[in-house]
Amino acid sequence: MTLRIEDYALIGDLQSAALVGKDGSIDWLCLPRFDSAACFAALVGDEDNGHWRIAPKDAGLCTSRRYIGDSLVLETVWETRTGTVKVIDFMPQRDTTPDVMRIVEGVSGTVEMSAVLRIRFDYGSIVPWMRRADGHRVAVAGPDSVWLRSEPNVKTWGQQFSTRSSFTVGPGEKVAFVLTWYPSHMPRPELIDPHEALENSLGDWAAWSSDCASEGPYREAIIRSLITLKALTYAPTGGIVAAPTTSLPEELGGVRNWDYRYCWLRDSTLTLGALLTAGYLDEAKAWRDWLLRAVAGDPADLQIMYGVAGERRLPETELPWLRGYAGSIPVRIGNQAVEQLQLDVYGEVIDSLFVAREAGLASEKHAWNLQLSLLGFLESKWREPDEGLWEVRSPRRHFVHSKVMAWVAADRAVRTLEANPSIRGDADRWRAMRDEVHQEVCEKGYDPQRNAFMQSYGSDELDAAALLIPRVGFLPPDDPRVIGTVDAVRDELGANGALVRRYSTEGKAVDGLPGGEGAFLACSFWLVDALRMTGQVKEARELFERLLLLRNDVGLLAEEYDPVARCQLGNFPQAFSHIALANSALALSQEETAG
Repeated sequence: MTLRIEDYALIGDLQSAALVGKDGSIDWLCLPRFDSAACFAALVGDEDNGHWRIAPKDAGLCTSRRYIGDSLVLETVWETRTGTVKVIDFMPQRDTTPDVMRIVEGVSGTVEMSAVLRIRFDYGSIVPWMRRADGHRVAVAGPDSVWLRSEPNVKTWGQQFSTRSSFTVGPGEKVAFVLTWYPSHMPRPELIDPHEALENSLGDWAAWSSDCASEGPYREAIIRSLITLKALTYAPTGGIVAAPTTSLPEELGGVRNWDYRYCWLRDSTLTLGALLTAGYLDEAKAWRDWLLRAVAGDPADLQIMYGVAGERRLPETELPWLRGYAGSIPVRIGNQAVEQLQLDVYGEVIDSLFVAREAGLASEKHAWNLQLSLLGFLESKWREPDEGLWEVRSPRRHFVHSKVMAWVAADRAVRTLEANPSIRGDADRWRAMRDEVHQEVCEKGYDPQRNAFMQSYGSDELDAAALLIPRVGFLPPDDPRVIGTVDAVRDELGANGALVRRYSTEGKAVDGLPGGEGAFLACSFWLVDALRMTGQVKEARELFERLLLLRNDVGLLAEEYDPVARCQLGNFPQAFSHIALANSALALSQEETAG
């Protein structure tokens, strides 16, 4: 049975992550990093491509599940005819090696449990050699080894290229399983007490969550989204991956399946804004510092995304042995969009550094020089067409959002120089660029007949990215052109009253791809922001609360939502969705406080 995307929950250790289904199966896990090859790939294949299930014998989906407090520790409960049992899943923040820990605890009665482990390295393509060593079951293939042990020891046996076990728990009885990845040429990894690790993990998350500066009616939604963003952070560098998964489809059975296990520069402004507003200065600084390292070099070589440590080469490859989630092929690793020209990222980088400076983060000596270099390149390139915000795989166009973000880059430079006269720079030069961009966008990107900004020059298509025009300050919220654009996007790209598509995929889609996609959740939150900014606060709040209902039972969102099938679509959980949710919630909370 294929679980729905929203039937999964996330656990992670700030360097990698796993998805745990309502049936007790971990169906996706990449070790030792987010972008490493998966050793459990059933999510985009089947059980033979690797999974680890622990559940009551012959049981189906769980009775209930939750995160324990403000943490990333998952508790899953089954109520059976013979008793009740819970499984606690987590990945403790690591020093060196990644561990997945699963603690089975009897609650009432007596429950017979069954466990099946199938390790399949290299995205489900390699069956490892299994052996026993030092009280462990050890799976080895090439550079990878995975060590499995239980406390207390339970009987395990091999069957059909899997490791199985069966045991019974009564009230208060616990059986803990620890799975550890380690380089295959190294000896046994150091043993970690799973029960002590659980207490430490709960304590670590509770301490981190207590620093959230937001109060009010949406605190739960804010803190769960911030915990998710923290879980998608690669702690050694501060980079934040867009999602921990690859190739979860934007349309069931379709081809819009992409690898999101990388760090997009575009997310930087929204991420920094959410972290700074919520009071997480350390995380904001780490992300800012990752950004500065990643973009350093020739501005002509700026990429839209990088690996978690700043890697630049992310070649796109298809994995033909995987049948795809719900038959959605191809399954891809790497991302060809890394080669695209997307001019808006220059504005987003400069804006994010401006936001950091305004929030009081200590300046880096080379940061301003880097921004001047990026501005100089953008000054010579902003008139050219590009692939735009949505990474279209079709001929380049003059996307309005790309031009607006070029305006943002020049505007933030001008504002920085005006506020800091001692900083070197030619304010008049950037002011002239700002004015020229603004004039061109208003002349070529705006359709007076429809009273709305279009997707690109000469196009008759709308784009939800135009909702960001008042947010970035290109025009004031009360400008009739802004109000007209908000109304047009809501009317023409809206679905089911609370959802917004990025753009139309009907007919000859602008992105050059066949098929369609769901409503884009980040865009739906952008509509919330636009409504709030244009004075429609009550409507914005009602829309936001309807969007909250789309989260799954543990508060997670994918990239998109299918309003017809009523299911989540796309990679999961999606940083962009949770960034947008947190920013909308924080702004609405501030509006309420101010009111």
